[in-house]
Amino acid sequence: MSTTSNLEIISFDLCPYVQRSVITLLEKNMDFKITYIDLANPPDWFMKISPLGKVPLLKVGNSVLFESAVINEYIDEISPPSLHPADPLRRALNRAWIEFASELLVIQYQMMTAKDKVSFDAKGIELMNRIAQIEPVLTIKGNYFNGNDFSLVDAAIAPLFMRLDIYEQYAPQCKFINTPHLSKWRDALLARPSVQQSVIHDFKDKLMAYLSQGNYYVAAML
Repeated sequence: MSTTSNLEIISFDLCPYVQRSVITLLEKNMDFKITYIDLANPPDWFMKISPLGKVPLLKVGNSVLFESAVINEYIDEISPPSLHPADPLRRALNRAWIEFASELLVIQYQMMTAKDKVSFDAKGIELMNRIAQIEPVLTIKGNYFNGNDFSLVDAAIAPLFMRLDIYEQYAPQCKFINTPHLSKWRDALLARPSVQQSVIHDFKDKLMAYLSQGNYYVAAML
């Protein structure tokens, strides 16, 4: 059996890192299966195969890959054409910004799970200041990070943009101001079918319910 015909993603249905890999699989038009688990009460079989106890995992036959950036690199390598630039330096820069996007997702989570207004506001400001660092490196031409071609950087940042689009009404500091290239990039990604189809159908409702159930500052605003 070929490696492209037996792919299974192990997922928590709100995880942005899983979403990155689903976007990549959809962009590649690959067949795959998704198995959802409850990360608060993970099954024994999952803990036995997940070295970090986190999702996503990608099961390829009897092998298991973990970490979304690694999973996406594998998907890209087995299904040409590549979603990386051909130039080695540009490709390395893309990988660096993928790592940067991972850090942004961490800050976003810290903001939405902050216990008080001071921490909530501080993390929101930190997040938007960090995101603004991308503005100068975005190309003027095209809708995506590398111009007209969708890439793995786009897959890596799209889950963050989707969440910020939801959070804007609760966190005014999450609005994109004086960043026209970022705003254009966000709008293009949120309109892309692979991004829209990369989450469960009731994603927003489930995300809001998750935040409402926690002892978080934002819960009072929902």
